[in-house]
Amino acid sequence: MQMSIRISATELPGILLIEPRVFEDPRGFFLETHHQRKYSEAGLDAQFVQDNHSHSKRDTLRGLHYQLAHPQGKLIYAACGEIFDVAVDLRRSSSAFGKWYGARLSSENHLQIYIPPGFAHGFCVLSDRADVVYKCTDFYYADDDLGILWSDPDIGIRWPISEPIISEKDKALPALSQLSADKLPA
Repeated sequence: MQMSIRISATELPGILLIEPRVFEDPRGFFLETHHQRKYSEAGLDAQFVQDNHSHSKRDTLRGLHYQLAHPQGKLIYAACGEIFDVAVDLRRSSSAFGKWYGARLSSENHLQIYIPPGFAHGFCVLSDRADVVYKCTDFYYADDDLGILWSDPDIGIRWPISEPIISEKDKALPALSQLSADKLPA
């Protein structure tokens, strides 16, 4: 059987970079953005319960968000445009605690990223606009919506934009060092 996707581990445990097989012809292209059996056979055996679609303009930065009581794994791709997608390991027991991973996802490269539960997630928009679609392994709960500051100097994310457009809520998020242990995944 020919694999239709390639899944690669990254330097952060649990984060996977996914390259789906793309079928192109003069009309355009076709790809499977998710196929449970094929993804499971390739090493990504997550069960998804909710799909989200985010539309943003250039220089928008969203995040870094996570849920504690209902942690979400996320399978993310850019359906239109280009983003720089980031995950920060918040698992207190992880040897990679506080470390980050970033990847450019675009409608041109068709890459996907899987971020397991226990990570904060965010992205910034590099194109004029971007449509980001992601599947989640748990439902969104507004009362469980937590986050860390996008510009936390201790984490040191190298965002590829200099003056991001950020919501007031995200501007007010605490640095990782300001969070008590009960506000972090075990």
